[in-house]
Amino acid sequence: MNLRGTAGLLACVGMFFAFALPSLGQTRPQSTAQEVRANFEYVDRIILEMAKDFPEENYGYRLKPEMRSFGEVIVHVASGNAYAAKAGRGEKVKWDELDPKNYKTKADVVALLEKAIADSEAALKALPEDSFAKTAEPWLDVTEHSAEHYGLLVAYYRANGIVPPASRPKPKQ
Repeated sequence: MNLRGTAGLLACVGMFFAFALPSLGQTRPQSTAQEVRANFEYVDRIILEMAKDFPEENYGYRLKPEMRSFGEVIVHVASGNAYAAKAGRGEKVKWDELDPKNYKTKADVVALLEKAIADSEAALKALPEDSFAKTAEPWLDVTEHSAEHYGLLVAYYRANGIVPPASRPKPKQ
């Protein structure tokens, strides 16, 4: 091989690495099912963290008298997850809210939310990937509902002079 051929070969190899290497470090785009599952689970996780973190003595706190208490909002969010679990399994279901009066302590409310999350996430994981080509419901509606209430729960934290868990400084690693 002459010098010109070697230079051309090196240029081709260099071009290959210049264009191929950056794409090797990239991850493949997630499927619709993966994105729906990830978002649903993320919102569940941050709300459950808040339910566990918020002081029990403040569970009855209301931003205004006509609004739900912190604990009642958590029960309401759990209702959405219970709805998603049933709808995701194909059961006929209405948005039947769980009655907050049945959950008197922080431990009761947190246990309810943990169960509702476990049931809904199990139903979501059981769905075949191709089912999301038809619809992403009820998962998108329930994710949006929970995310809206996450914002409300942040207001409960701030009104009580507490920094929400997601806003706290993270330890350096």
